[in-house]
Amino acid sequence: MALLSTPRSAVQLASKGRPLKEHLFRVALLSSLAIALGFLAALIFYVVQEGWPRLDSMLWENQPSIRRPETSGIQSSILGTLWIIGLTILMALPTGILAAIYLEEYADKTKWYNRLIDLNISNLAAVPSIVYGILGLGIIARWMSFGFTIMTGAITISLLVLPIVIISAREAIKAVPPSIREGSLALGATQWQTIWRQVLPASVPGIATGSILALSRAIGEAAPFLMLGAATFIRFNPEGVWSSFSVLPLQIYGFITRPQAEYAVLAAAAIVILLGILLLMNSVAIWLRNRYQKRW
Repeated sequence: MALLSTPRSAVQLASKGRPLKEHLFRVALLSSLAIALGFLAALIFYVVQEGWPRLDSMLWENQPSIRRPETSGIQSSILGTLWIIGLTILMALPTGILAAIYLEEYADKTKWYNRLIDLNISNLAAVPSIVYGILGLGIIARWMSFGFTIMTGAITISLLVLPIVIISAREAIKAVPPSIREGSLALGATQWQTIWRQVLPASVPGIATGSILALSRAIGEAAPFLMLGAATFIRFNPEGVWSSFSVLPLQIYGFITRPQAEYAVLAAAAIVILLGILLLMNSVAIWLRNRYQKRW
C-alpha cells in the first residue's frame, strides 16, 4: 500500500505546483508580446508622424525627383512593386502549391531523390536573399539575356519565396485529417478528385497563412533588387514585363541617402504607403482564410 500511495502523492504535489508555473509562464509570454507590440506601435506611430506632411495625392500621382522634394512622388515605384508582387503571385503560388501536392500526396518518401528534394527545399528556405540576387544577376539577367527588367525581378523573387510556399503548403496539406481522404476514396472518388474537392479546400487556411508570410517577405526585399540593378529614381511607369523598374524599398533607400531633410519626410511617407499595400494584401488573404475556416 505504501508503494501505491507514493506515486499518488507525487502527482498531487506536482498538480499543486503546476498552476503557479503555468501562470508565471503565461505572464512571461504576455509580457513579451506586449513589449513587441509596444515597440511596433511606437515605430509605426513615429513613421506616420514623420511622413504625415507628405501623405497627399502628389505622393502617388507624381514621379520621383532628385531636385524638388516638395513635389516628388513615388508613382513609378508603387507600380513597379505591384508588377513584381503580381507576377510573383502568378509564378510562385501555383508552382509551390502543386509541388507541395506532389511531395505530400504522390511522392514515395522512401525514394532517395524525394528525400533529396525535401532536404534542398529546407536548405533553400534559409538562404539569404542576397544570394538569390546574385543568382538572378548571373543566370536570369545575363545568361538568359532577360536584362534588368521586371521579369528578371519577378522570377528572382519567386525563387526566393518558393521554398516558403512549398513548406507551408505541405504542412497545411499534412494537417488535413486522414479520415477525409479515406471517406472520399471509400465513396469511389479518385485520388485527384479527393485532393481537388476535399484536401485542398480544407488546407486553404494554412496555405493562405504561408502565402501571407512569403509575400510579406517579398514586398520588403531590397537586397536582390540592388544586385539586379534596379534604379532608385525612375521617372516613368513600367509598361510591361520587359520594362525597367524600381520598387518601394529601393525608392525609400534612395530618399534616405539624399542630404535634404525633406527627403527624410518623403521616405517616411513612402514607408506608410508600403505598409498600406502590405496590409491590404494581408487583409485579402486573411479574409480568404477565414472564409474557408468557417466552411470547413
